[in-house]
Amino acid sequence: MIYFQFIIFCFSYLCLIYVLKKLNIFKNEKYPHQNFASKINVLPLGGYLIIIFFTIFDYKNIEFSFIYILSLFLIGALSDLKKFNSPKYRLAAQFLIVIIFIINFDVKIISTRLQFLDFLMANYYFNLFFVTFCFLILINGTNFIDGLNGLVILYYISIILILKLSGLNFEIYNNNFYIDTILLILGFLFVLNFLNKIYLGDSGSYLIGFLFAYYLITIYEQNPHMSPFFIILLLWYPCFENLFSIIRKQRFKKSAVEPDTKHFHQLLYFFIAKKSKVNQKLYVNNFTSMIINIFNIIIFFIGSNYIDKTNIQVMLICFSLVTYLSLYFLLFRYRYKKIN
Repeated sequence: MIYFQFIIFCFSYLCLIYVLKKLNIFKNEKYPHQNFASKINVLPLGGYLIIIFFTIFDYKNIEFSFIYILSLFLIGALSDLKKFNSPKYRLAAQFLIVIIFIINFDVKIISTRLQFLDFLMANYYFNLFFVTFCFLILINGTNFIDGLNGLVILYYISIILILKLSGLNFEIYNNNFYIDTILLILGFLFVLNFLNKIYLGDSGSYLIGFLFAYYLITIYEQNPHMSPFFIILLLWYPCFENLFSIIRKQRFKKSAVEPDTKHFHQLLYFFIAKKSKVNQKLYVNNFTSMIINIFNIIIFFIGSNYIDKTNIQVMLICFSLVTYLSLYFLLFRYRYKKIN
């Protein structure tokens, strides 16, 4: 049954791509993503794929699929269409959707293994806003790192594979095959994205960040022996990219919600492009994406062997942060020294 659904899914999605291109819905807009890929007009259709997935594979969970998922998708899709350009209003809309979802589904973080924080988390309203903050950081952090082909998708595929290799119990909607189906869909999306046929766009990155925030909290609840810092390790990159970007923009007196071209993956792309002297943007794009993901996969694999050891997870998180910051400042200095 699942293979038949997958065939329908692939056919529906390819038809959608064809129709949207024929109708010229995106009006040949020039998207920043293309500056790091190629001159080809690549469309932000990742979110449409995820919506089709929920329609075909998740029809039994209508409330979850078509209220929260569709609402978040519309915010991102309108942003991709240049119809919802205010980052502040998009953030406000995300906040409303996420907090209503958390209240309705009673999503909570039970334990952080930090006594002072667990004391605060016992308060319903603190827990509610803390979880909402975590969702928003991951949603927008995922959007921030969606600048290279395959970067976001392979990152989250790696998380699923590491969790499966760890032998953890994770059932979504009491269904072991649900996460396998998501893995299959992400694999299909990765191929299209890596070949520069489509990219996630705001609609796709918002949805992936939202879904994985919910899934990983659920998985943590099902595996109380697992250190919560293992989850933090798995999500360190998009979350820290978001937080660091806010601090960085404040330092340069820029709006925290306005986009720029000073993210880590962009600086690394520029460095590799200059050093390799390769004229094909797509090759440099994909190579940069693979370097970042290989680093994270190694860190995840080490962490997966000590999922109940908080001290080791904290060490790996600190190592990742120090590596990020060290490389960031070197790359930043290289790029802007060249410009000046």
